[in-house]
Amino acid sequence: MTKMPGPAWPVKTREMFTHHIDSRVWNGFGFRDGDVVIATYAKSGTTWMQQIVSQLIFGGAEGIVLHQLSPWIDLRVLPPEALAAVAAQEHRRFVKTHLPADALVFSPKARYIYIGRDGRDSAWSLHNHHYNATDDYFRLYNSGLPDGFPILERGTGDPCEFYRTWFERNGHPMWPFWEHVRSWWEVRSLPNVLLVHFNDMKSDLEGTIRRIAEFLGMSVGGETLARIVSHCSFDYMKAHAPEVAPRGGAAWKGGADTFINKGTNGRWRDRLTAEDVAAYEERALAELGPQCARWLATGGAIAA
Repeated sequence: MTKMPGPAWPVKTREMFTHHIDSRVWNGFGFRDGDVVIATYAKSGTTWMQQIVSQLIFGGAEGIVLHQLSPWIDLRVLPPEALAAVAAQEHRRFVKTHLPADALVFSPKARYIYIGRDGRDSAWSLHNHHYNATDDYFRLYNSGLPDGFPILERGTGDPCEFYRTWFERNGHPMWPFWEHVRSWWEVRSLPNVLLVHFNDMKSDLEGTIRRIAEFLGMSVGGETLARIVSHCSFDYMKAHAPEVAPRGGAAWKGGADTFINKGTNGRWRDRLTAEDVAAYEERALAELGPQCARWLATGGAIAA
């Protein structure tokens, strides 16, 4: 019998270096069977998905200090001891990345979950995240950069102005947006990749958790599922923000409550002009194609 070829696994084609990211750390990462890699652009539900996965792994337990268990692996300023702690973990590991798929090392051993969100919603959340960061946050991310590398600045307090710069400069001051989404969309058919939309997490949290559990090969139901759903609600995460937020929220004015902000969509609708909205939608169609652009805007099932 002729053996059918397996999937063509993505090959890393480039490195990515910004004030926040250094993709080279993945080149020596020691994958294990069952590792879970949670990927997003930024402010698209990363921490929420980490909470879901942690609750599935630990059976709905209380007191999980998420930011200690699940670091951002390609964070340029990640302390070496954080990587050592991941290597020492004995439970099923789950980590996060903000890399596009073509700058990430793919392993058949791992499961990859990518969360999509309308870019306008991501940018609006990013403004709160960025503008309300502490001075120490900016000092940290501007330290150790090569000579002449553009520094990270706080910028405007106006979310509309922030959004327009983000849109016109393709993700500034973070990293390019369109190629990030496109790279993950292109690998969506791999058996170890799952695309989830922020809107679906909001509209059907239990259904989304069931879908993720099935993808991860986990069986969950009854009181355990009910507890997991409760612990993944916005209200629960807000109430336990210091356990959930990166570094316990120390990087933001107002602490973890600032990081776990509103969890809402559409705040741009009454602020952007009709021209702004049309420009975004035209760009999304040109960059992503009709199917991906529609999914990114609304969520829902992805047609084969």
